[in-house]
Amino acid sequence: MVDITNKENSVRIATAVGRIRLRKETIKRILEGKIEKGDVFLASKLVGIIGTKKTPELLPFCHPIPITNVSVDIKPYDSGLEVWVTVKSVGKTGVEMEALTGVAIALLNIWDMVKKYEKDEEGQYPFTVIEEIRVVKKEKHPLS
Repeated sequence: MVDITNKENSVRIATAVGRIRLRKETIKRILEGKIEKGDVFLASKLVGIIGTKKTPELLPFCHPIPITNVSVDIKPYDSGLEVWVTVKSVGKTGVEMEALTGVAIALLNIWDMVKKYEKDEEGQYPFTVIEEIRVVKKEKHPLS
C-alpha cells in the first residue's frame, strides 16, 4: 500500500464507463421488463453501488476511503447497455478504482441476469462481450 499519511484531504470525483454487447432480442426483453431474474436496471444499479463500496476488499492495495456519493446510470445503446458510475469522496486518494469496480461489477450482473437469453444452441456466448471499461473523468478539488 502507498503511504498517503501526509497528503491533504480534498474532494475526489471519478467517472468510469463500460459496455456490454448483447443480442437485439435481449435488449428488447430488458427494455420491456421481460427478464426472468427481474429488473436489470434496478438490480445492476444496486450491484454497482455495492461493488464500489467493496473495492478495497477486492483490490487489497486500495485504501478504504469514505465514499460520500455513488451514482450509477445505465443507458441502452444500439448494441447493448452502457454503465456509467460516478464516485465522490473527501480524502487523501482518488476514487477511480472504485468507479471502475462499480462499472465492472454492474456489467457482470447484467451478464448474469441475461445469460439465459444470450446463449446459442451449444450453450456458448458468441455475441456477449464486456468491453471498453475506462475512466472518462477524474477530478481533485481543495476543500473550501
